[in-house]
Amino acid sequence: MYDFRIVEQLQKIDKDIKREQLKYHAKRVLVSKEFTFDAAHHLHEYEGKCKNLHGHTYKVIFGISGYVDSRGLMIDFGDIKDIWKSEIEVHLDHRYLNETLPPMNTTAENMVVWIFEKMSEALSRRENLYIGVQVEFVRLYETPTSYAEARREWMEID
Repeated sequence: MYDFRIVEQLQKIDKDIKREQLKYHAKRVLVSKEFTFDAAHHLHEYEGKCKNLHGHTYKVIFGISGYVDSRGLMIDFGDIKDIWKSEIEVHLDHRYLNETLPPMNTTAENMVVWIFEKMSEALSRRENLYIGVQVEFVRLYETPTSYAEARREWMEID
């Protein structure tokens, strides 16, 4: 049985909690946000069904790390969504990917690196807003059971 109660008084800053208590730690943390988009594409130099024009409902998962600020916040999930909507999704959602992406074979392996790069570039232009923010991974699902992944440590090697 759950003990349900209505909060009688909301906690107030500088009265019930001090500002310096908002930041609980100084550790690196990772936040994750996922999105979906629908798109069509076809593959070149491929013998199989995917050489024909077809579509997918893709799922993208971002893992972004950094350090919390004085409020205990590393990055607002809404900021990740704004970057996704304004700088990445516009090239992907309800598009023919072979036309809207840079010249490449539109494999999940190529696309996930492009998405990683776009998010990294967007965050670096906003680096003054966050402490040590970096993309740790991007996972791109082409189907519910098949995905490609790009990780920071792999991207920095090559």
